[in-house]
Amino acid sequence: MNQVSIIQCEDYQQERVDAAVRRSIELLGGIERYIRPGMKVLLKCNLLMRKRPEECTTTHPAVVEAVAKLLLEAGAVPIIGDSPAGLFTEGALRGIYHITGMKEVAERTGAQLNYDTGIAEVENPEGKLVKRLTIANVVKEVDAVISLCKLKTHGMTLFTGAVKNLFGVIPGMAKAEYHLRMKKLEDFSDMLLDICVYVKPVLSIMDGIIGMEGHGPSAGDPRKIGVILASDSPYALDLAAASLVGISPERVSTIRLAEKRGLCSSKLEDVLLLGDSFDQLRITDFKLPETGRVNFIERFFNSENRFVEFLNYYLGPRPVFDHTHCIGCRDCERSCPPKAIKMVNGRPQVNLRKCIRCYCCQELCPKKTVHIKRNWFFRMIK
Repeated sequence: MNQVSIIQCEDYQQERVDAAVRRSIELLGGIERYIRPGMKVLLKCNLLMRKRPEECTTTHPAVVEAVAKLLLEAGAVPIIGDSPAGLFTEGALRGIYHITGMKEVAERTGAQLNYDTGIAEVENPEGKLVKRLTIANVVKEVDAVISLCKLKTHGMTLFTGAVKNLFGVIPGMAKAEYHLRMKKLEDFSDMLLDICVYVKPVLSIMDGIIGMEGHGPSAGDPRKIGVILASDSPYALDLAAASLVGISPERVSTIRLAEKRGLCSSKLEDVLLLGDSFDQLRITDFKLPETGRVNFIERFFNSENRFVEFLNYYLGPRPVFDHTHCIGCRDCERSCPPKAIKMVNGRPQVNLRKCIRCYCCQELCPKKTVHIKRNWFFRMIK
């Protein structure tokens, strides 16, 4: 039976976070169960974009610091890293590490920051859809990976946690290629599972102290949840976290497909919950994003069926740009995998016939000026 520890933690005061993280791992058997002296360990954070910790888009530095200190106590070498959206260059990483607070964590603890921007092609024989992966070189160079994720909603996948966090091992702009190859949500989710199966994180620790609800993973609203969660199964961790905030596991494609593969159950009763009371910490009014394709139609037709594409085009949610507050930075245009966005008079316009509903434009907008709107008829039939 998979185990997930859930520890209440009210805020990011460092001593409280240290205690919560330590207890969460001790309940799983202690850091020594997973890490040996001398090991190089990648702390794979969620560093989506240049956002300050208080914006609750990225893994909070207090959580990263707590884990780094435990690894140093165990005689390991913690390496903090991620491949954020956009360019995967040393300059881009320096900016990300500075804004997100990772630079200060490294200075305080002695942990390393990853500046290796090399790319590796690796075989993935256990993958279902992706048998060969393009990954950041650092993943190959370390002895173990710990996923330090953030509890957030996500426009495309509904929920993002331990499994989705590992999409960040795909370097920079290569992510767009994976979006284009896996346009259908189920295919994209299977690809995320393929990455997770390859990386095999020894631990997954979730920053759920203040998560994000609504239009996550970057344009939503901060929401206090007050927990640290940990597990050696990223799939079970996502199951517990989604259930904690009232998201039915069957609605989360990565959980549903992981069960089909035998990676975990989608039933919370099949997970051994350790630590503080799950029921007392449960949230019942967590806001979800207004997104999603016409999936109930796709169950009866092939995703490439023209009727399905017609319905998704006319009924499905679509990105809408707030030109009043748009600053014309072109991040949405650059990040759009199918190149469906063009700048007209300094403002973005989307070709909905090309749009694959990945919502990267909303995810990476620094000013939250991209909104996802549903057709009125779609809202009614949902």
